[in-house]
Amino acid sequence: MDRKLRWLLLLQLLAMLSCAAAAADKGRGIRLGEEMTSKWRFGVVVKATGGPVSGIMATLPVPMDWPEQTVKRIGEEKTPQVGSITFDVLDKGVKRMMVKIPRLAAGDEASAVVTFEVHKRRIEGPSETSMYGIPKSDRELSKFLNPSPYIESKDAKIKSLATQVISGKESAWDQVAAIFDWVRANVKYEFAEQIKPATAALKDGQGDCEELSSLVIAMCRANKIPARAVWIPGHTYPEFYLADEAGKGHWFPCQAAGADRQFGSMNEDRPILQKGDNFTVPNDKTPQRYVKPTLTAKDAAAAPGVRFVMERVKE
Repeated sequence: MDRKLRWLLLLQLLAMLSCAAAAADKGRGIRLGEEMTSKWRFGVVVKATGGPVSGIMATLPVPMDWPEQTVKRIGEEKTPQVGSITFDVLDKGVKRMMVKIPRLAAGDEASAVVTFEVHKRRIEGPSETSMYGIPKSDRELSKFLNPSPYIESKDAKIKSLATQVISGKESAWDQVAAIFDWVRANVKYEFAEQIKPATAALKDGQGDCEELSSLVIAMCRANKIPARAVWIPGHTYPEFYLADEAGKGHWFPCQAAGADRQFGSMNEDRPILQKGDNFTVPNDKTPQRYVKPTLTAKDAAAAPGVRFVMERVKE
């Protein structure tokens, strides 16, 4: 066999192996289903109600791309007083819109609103789950294993309960499912005006979507399973992270609060605003559970009025 023929056969073999690996990998992790499209407006309206204001900076979270979500900026509306609209990304988990307004005279109002087209895919769970295991920890995953604001994964009661709940469950998938089902069965959904820690939700036996999600996340982390919060307009749900037999990690969502048992799957068309629950925000040393909208001013005769915009465009 001549050298050229050997090279051709080798290239064919490599191509076949690559296709086989791609096909195998395609069957791992989440499966993306039907696509849903919506348009959303995000922005801020500021009014100098008590006198002139200068050096205004407004920030707010906006949608960004994720495996199940693609975001396109399709429109921008701003008044002449607005100096700039820019964006940054914090810790790979949240995109911020930043609006600078150099100055407003007394009684003036400035606004900056951006319209986004969001393409969201339904998530279907894996058809086979036995191959998933607890991943090896690394620097990137460690932040999803340690405590974060209102998620006390090292609390003694949470650790003890987490161990009890997964007892007898051999696979990592079944362990997370046991935690998920326990929280839904034992912590009653009750809307709360003020957020409370996962430990308080466990003690009270009730909480809203934030508390139920926090408890699921805390119990996963107590069992060395990475987990994080996902934020959408008006709602929060958890994601957990497992690795397949090849060591590749995958994030899976679940609906801690809701009538339907969505575990490893998600049917939700609202845009994802943030993934994570322990952010460091510039000029603020306090860890942030959620990167909330902010307004600051360098000089103001009185605090300006502000209204943040986050609304679905009706079509």
